[in-house]
Amino acid sequence: MMTKRTRQKHDLLATFIALKMEIDERLTRLAAASDDHFHKDPDKISWPDVGDLEHYNAQLKELTDQIFKEGEYAE
Repeated sequence: MMTKRTRQKHDLLATFIALKMEIDERLTRLAAASDDHFHKDPDKISWPDVGDLEHYNAQLKELTDQIFKEGEYAE
């Protein structure tokens, strides 16, 4: 029989792993989209496409700065 504490620990780990799997799936999809030039024809790239990529890059930089303690998150 699991104690309440053991069950909570199990639930905590299961939730963490499930969230990590979601992140892994998103990263896989992002890598595939990047390989495909984010679904853009390289011969038809426009300035709005560049703006979209700048926006995506800024959001990813925010995440990596948080995770790796860089930029404004540096200790």
